[in-house]
Order: sequence, then C-alpha cells, then structure tokens
Amino acid sequence: MTLTPLTRAARLRPGARVAVVSPSGPVPVDRLEAGLDVLRGWGLEPFEMPHVRSVHPELDYLAGADEERARDLQEAWCDPSVEAVLCARGGYGAHRMVDLVDWAAMRAAGPKVFVGYSDITVLHEAFARHMGLSTLHGPMAATETFLKDPDTQESLRATLFEPESVRTLGLRTAGVLVPGRARGITYGGCVSLLAADIGTPHARTSARGGLLMIEDTAEDPYRLDRILTQLLRAGALSGISGVACGSWQGCEPYEEVRTVLADRLGGLGVPVVEELGFGHGPTALTIPLGVPAVLDAPEGGGPGTLTVEVPALI
Repeated sequence: MTLTPLTRAARLRPGARVAVVSPSGPVPVDRLEAGLDVLRGWGLEPFEMPHVRSVHPELDYLAGADEERARDLQEAWCDPSVEAVLCARGGYGAHRMVDLVDWAAMRAAGPKVFVGYSDITVLHEAFARHMGLSTLHGPMAATETFLKDPDTQESLRATLFEPESVRTLGLRTAGVLVPGRARGITYGGCVSLLAADIGTPHARTSARGGLLMIEDTAEDPYRLDRILTQLLRAGALSGISGVACGSWQGCEPYEEVRTVLADRLGGLGVPVVEELGFGHGPTALTIPLGVPAVLDAPEGGGPGTLTVEVPALI
C-alpha cells in the first residue's frame, strides 16, 4: 500500500479556542504559563484541560493517570468549540494512554489542528492510522525552545494562521547525506517512538511512498544504530522515497551519529537530508505530516529543503 495524502484541518483565526493537553510527562508550571501567554499574544484563546498540571501519585514521570490523560485528549477533541489541540510537552507516557482513547468518537468529531512532537509521535501515528488526519510535528507550549527561540515561534504561528507562507522548510545549515530529489507523503517523528510502535495496533502496515522525518534526543549513537536497524529489519522503511533528519540533541558526538545515519540509511537508495531543523534542537520548525512534499538534497552539498505541495492547513 502506498501512502496517500491525509485530510487537512482548517487554519486558525484570531479568537480560535485552543485546548492544551498533557498526554505524556508532567509540565513545568512556569513554562506553561509563559507558553499560554505566547498563544494569547497571537490572538488565540488557550485553555487547559483538567489534568494538564497533574502528576501521577506513584510514577512521577507521568502527567497524571493514563485514563485522565486519555480523557483530556478525547474530551478536548470532541468539544465542538475547540479548533485546535496543542500538547504542553513530551517526555514519556503517550504509549500508555493511546489505547484508552475512543478513536471512533474522535473521528466523528471531525478534523482539527493537532500539534506536538517527541513522545507525541505515538499520537501522530494514531491520528494518521485511525483518523486519516494530517497533523503538525511542531513545538509545544511548555518547552524551552518554544519560549526562547523566535524562529520556532514564528514557524508555528505562520503555519497555524498563514500556512501558504511556509511551503519551503529547512534551516540554511541543512546538509546532504545522500544527494537526490524525491516526492512523497511526509510522516514520522521521534525515531525511537516509531520503532517502539512496531507491532502495535497503531503501527503503519506500509510506508511505501513516504518521506520519512526523523529526529531524537539523548540516544547514544549505538542506540540509534539499534533503533534504525530494528526499523530496517521489520521492513518499516521498505519503499520510502526519502529521509529528512532533524536534530539529535544529546546524541553526541554528532560525527558518530552522522556515521550511523549514513551507514543505516545510505543503502536505501533514496535522498537523505541532515539537520533540516525540526525536533529537539535549538530551533524546531513546524513540519506538516501526511501531506505531499518534495525533498531536495542537492548534489555537491546543501542546503537541503523540504517543500510541501499544499499548505499544511486549508
């Protein structure tokens, strides 16, 4: 099966009501307050779901119980007054709650904007698999990068309000691991989460024709090797048309990471761009998932680019 474009949600306008959820780890309250202020500054009306500030009583790496986090996501999505659902942060926990969501009820509520990255990769895959919905791999309201980096903020703001203005994506520093040009449907996220999803009800049965977006954080080079090898052995990368790599924050030294990426991805026979500028790095561009795009990895070096053929939102 070849990947096809997914349904896109409507762009936001000033006054849009936006729900903030915590599907994974607990949220630093000071960062959350600052992030909500940024969203208000854009003319949005953000509000917190009931368990955004919760912490699990025994497992303090979770933002409340699995059932609470799943209920927050589902109730936010099914609220007809809500136009977008933004995640507060990643961390860990989406794998524990994703099976508790009523995806049929979510699908019946219709398409909306969904934003997050890192551990939220699990939910991006579930939205694609169960709802056929394009989502945004983008910065989260209570993360340092969103609060401190103007380029990160502007990438998300422009994508939400003026998506036609951000059709060509990539930092000027984006390089080329394997030259070439490819067209496909964007998908992906945190590569360790993609590997962890294999064998679950939310895993893709095929990624043929996909443009794979991958990044990660705090994984040693040998662990990245193991993750990529698992994806290769499982056939999860069979038939993809290209790979765009984002940041590898905390996976140093990058020279070793680069060697692993070239070794594991170079044999696919597809173009590979490095350091495109999304994920856990100092700048996190917003990347639409589930849309047709062209990946350019110029012969002779960068900058590599990803050009989406349609705006991220309609």
